[in-house]
Parts: sequence; structure tokens; C-alpha cells
Amino acid sequence: MLISLQALRALAAWLVVFHHVMQIFFDFKADSAFGRFFVERGAIGVDIFFVISGFVIYLSTRGKDIQAGRFMLNRFLRIVPAYWLYSVMVALIIVYARPVMPTQSFDLHHFLLSLLFVPSENPAGYGLYPTLAVGWTLNYEMFFYLLFALSLIAPQRWRPGLIGVALVLVSTVLARQPWLSDFYRNSIVYEFLFGVAIGVAHSRGWLRLDVGLALTLLATSILAICQLDSSMRLFHWGVPSAMLVVACIALEPMFRNARPLKVLGDCSYSVYLVHVIVLSVGWYLLDRYALNTYLVIAACLPVILLASWASYEWIEKRSFAYARRWLDTDPQRLPRPQLS
Repeated sequence: MLISLQALRALAAWLVVFHHVMQIFFDFKADSAFGRFFVERGAIGVDIFFVISGFVIYLSTRGKDIQAGRFMLNRFLRIVPAYWLYSVMVALIIVYARPVMPTQSFDLHHFLLSLLFVPSENPAGYGLYPTLAVGWTLNYEMFFYLLFALSLIAPQRWRPGLIGVALVLVSTVLARQPWLSDFYRNSIVYEFLFGVAIGVAHSRGWLRLDVGLALTLLATSILAICQLDSSMRLFHWGVPSAMLVVACIALEPMFRNARPLKVLGDCSYSVYLVHVIVLSVGWYLLDRYALNTYLVIAACLPVILLASWASYEWIEKRSFAYARRWLDTDPQRLPRPQLS
């Protein structure tokens, strides 16, 4: 992946982290402009993730003859091991260490649906959230992967259009049926299409912006994010997120030697999965021992960083390595999945 987009993925993950810092430690109450930004805008990290995901998935399959089943297997191996591990950890905390997550409840049926990426009402009663609450975005990711996999039966030039038609069909027609959750009626799903469109434009050489124009686009997107709320999320946050991605792609030459940013991007998925657990433990210690709030938050941040690095190195990468050895025993030799 482009290092500029790795840096953007890292930024997106940490925006979500600070959004949840404000939720867990301050109940979304902020007295400073800095705090209000994370309360009101921190969730835009999810929108950035979705646009990047659409871009990466399109480019990683462009020009390749990949079967739908093999594509889904690759995505399964990329997403599931770490997600299942941290979902189990949260379930164990809820059952055996409830004070750490006092607002959570456990239900076995809901937990199993969570592991299968099926949206269902959280037993704590606060919406269609899985056991590991941040996993709601992965339900959308897996939904997008499934539609993308179905598009692989068509010629390359038809795939973006088929994905768009499928998303519209599901989110506007099928989601109204009682057998499919209206979870998929959220317009946020179209942000994947922004990423696919950017991938098409990039592959055709349409994103060769000069530095001045790219920086102007970057500044415009940041200004839009700071000024617009999430009332029309697809347009107020989705479009600026797409602009950020385009700007970063155009500025890629400036990032080529920024290897630390690549490492931060590599760890971003684990940051996203791990941070709520670390913050919840921090909140529990704060509450139990009357510690200083800001010192606890300051201690949590490097713990999240180190835990996510360890998770990437020891869980994400090793699960891939194990899967590769296992798949290499197949005489058909399935394509080796890439970390993206």
C-alpha cells in the first residue's frame, strides 16, 4: 500500500481512539476546542477507513483473475483472527470482570452473531453493536467484501458499476425486507464506492495533481471536516474523506522515506480493535484508585501503541504465515493474501 495512505490509516485509527477517550473518560463532554473536535469529529476516522478500503480492494484485484471464494478467504484471513481474539477478550471481561465494562452485557446468541458479522441488537440495549462494539464497522466491511466478491464473476470494466448497483439495491430495496437488517440502509456504505472510484481514477492516471493543487485539496478537506457535522454523513464526512485520500495519493512522493508512518499504518487495524479494551481498563483503574484522569490517559496511549504493534507482529502477521503454510499444502495453491 502507498505509504501516504498508511499514514492516513494511522491518523484515522487514532482519531477514533481520541473519540473514545472523550466517551469513556469524559462522557462526551468537552470544555476545550480540542476536546470538542474529538467529540464531534473523531468518528470521521471510520469514514476515512471505508474510503481507503474501497480503494485498496479495487486496486489489489485489478487485472487479476481471482475467484470469489478465494477473495473472501483472503479477506477472512485478514480480518477474522484478531477480531475474534479481541471479541473473546471483551466477552471474558464482561462475564468475569464486569466493573471494567459496567455498561456492557453478555448474551451467547448475540456473541455468536457478532463473530459471524451479523448485525443484532446489543444485549446492553444501545443498538446494533457487536460484543466488541467497534466491530460494527467490520460488519459493513464484510458486507462490502461479499458484494465485491460477487462482482468478480464479471469482466474488470464492469465491476465498479456492478458493485454500485448491488449497494444501491441492498441498501434501498432489500434492507426494507424483514429478513435483512435495516443496518445496511445507512448511507455510509456508499463511502466504499468513493474508494473504488478513486481506484479507477488512479489506475487510469487521472490523479496526477501537482503539489500545490494537492495541498489545496488537503486543506479544503480539513476545513470541511472542521466545519461540517455528521447530519448528512455521506456528503459532510464521506466527500472530505475521499478528498483526503486523493490528496494523499497525489502527495505520495513526499512520503516515500517515511517508514515510521508505514509501521503506524500497519498497526492501525490492531489499534482500532485494542484501544477500547485498554481505555476501559484505564477507566476502571482511575475509578477504583482515584487517579489523575490525564495521567491515566497519557499512560493508556503508549500501551495502545505497544499492544497494537505486538498484535500486528504476533497475531496478524503470524496468522497469515500459518495460513500460507497451510494453503501451500493445497495442490491448487491458493493466492497468498496480502496485508492491506
